[in-house]
Amino acid sequence: MNDLFDVSGKVVMVTGGSRGLGKAMVMEFAKRGAKLAIASRKLDECQKVAAEVVAQGGEASALSCHVGQWDSLSDVIDQVVDHFGRIDVLVNNAGMSPVAPSLLETSELLFDKIIGVNLKGPTRLTALAADQMAKTGGGSIINISSVASYKPSALTTVYSAAKAGLNALTSASAQEFASVGVRVNCIVCGTFDTDAAAGFVRNPDTLPHVIEPIALNRVGEPEEVVGAVIYFASAASSYTTGTCMTIDGGIRP
Repeated sequence: MNDLFDVSGKVVMVTGGSRGLGKAMVMEFAKRGAKLAIASRKLDECQKVAAEVVAQGGEASALSCHVGQWDSLSDVIDQVVDHFGRIDVLVNNAGMSPVAPSLLETSELLFDKIIGVNLKGPTRLTALAADQMAKTGGGSIINISSVASYKPSALTTVYSAAKAGLNALTSASAQEFASVGVRVNCIVCGTFDTDAAAGFVRNPDTLPHVIEPIALNRVGEPEEVVGAVIYFASAASSYTTGTCMTIDGGIRP
């Protein structure tokens, strides 16, 4: 019987793939025989992760990619297709969530950066990747959102708005690209133990407040998101598109 979760041979591009959740995804895909395009602003970090994949017998390419730079993204997708011959899976994982003192004190520059990385980039990459996937029979696009998209706080107003937009992008683009065999889904993440969240999840003074509303009474480990990513990337989710799956340890309503 065929393995429903088989991703071997698939060409997978992960933005923000050099650390945190992105790196965990990359390593799991590689272990399962996928071919990886690892993309982030820091090419040297992507090269290190690609070297890890290759050292373990996998196939990987490192790409310099600033997802907030609209005009550069077509070239990024072209590089993936030129190198591997196709793209089967796109994971829009890159994100940023800087905190502004208040909405009034949020500058236009900061607003544009947050929207650019969390929404504008995924919008453009989704369109470009879907166009390429359509030429080879379809594919899967997976957006990485946040519980801040539906549980916003005053500290993350613009970030929350951007991620809410990403949820909407998931639903709308799933409808647009279904006819060409491209599925689009979303993973809405709670708090995970990553370098980006280290300031509060690895701080003994703030950690109790972070985990207090979480049913499992802990933050997640990066590896705990990869099962959902593999599901959305594989035939196991062949009848699933336009869906937002929440992985947050059971945050209280």
